[in-house]
Amino acid sequence: MADYRLYYLDGAGHIGLADWIEARSDEDAIREARKQRPNAHICEIWDTQRLVTRLNHEGEVHWVDRA
Repeated sequence: MADYRLYYLDGAGHIGLADWIEARSDEDAIREARKQRPNAHICEIWDTQRLVTRLNHEGEVHWVDRA
């Protein structure tokens, strides 16, 4: 299991809140984030210093950094 960080962003793109997620993979972390986050927030999922993805208001992947 890996520890992921879930950051909730405000309207200006600044971190308002943060939560920990334990997951086996990026895909599991995304599923868990969709369960935890309120629909009104844009959030980012990070694995240490690697941005995994950003979820939009509907919980859809908005942008993924796979570089």
